[in-house]
Amino acid sequence: MMKLEDTQKTTNDSLDATMHSFEGATRVTQEIANQIADYSKHSIEQGSKTMEKLLGAKSPDQAFEVQTKYARAAYESYVSHATKLGQLYTDLAKEMFKSYQGFAAKVTPVR
Repeated sequence: MMKLEDTQKTTNDSLDATMHSFEGATRVTQEIANQIADYSKHSIEQGSKTMEKLLGAKSPDQAFEVQTKYARAAYESYVSHATKLGQLYTDLAKEMFKSYQGFAAKVTPVR
């Protein structure tokens, strides 16, 4: 049978684990938001530069070349960004459960 002190300690450990998981999750979530903002800024800048180049193109071939370079760069940037975000979301999941691992080990009876 659990004593009152054991129950209070378990409750405090649970609260500590919850607070630690929020701290890690907040840090990773902020990094995700920063990555999205950086990607958006970069994408808008590249789009504007490409539009200027398209407007300055002297021939359809030159315009096609500008568009091709833009499409290739945009695709590579997107893939790179998606990879970074995928890793950050993985880190977020790990951070959310990291502090609970020790807590679960304490409260789970060993057979």
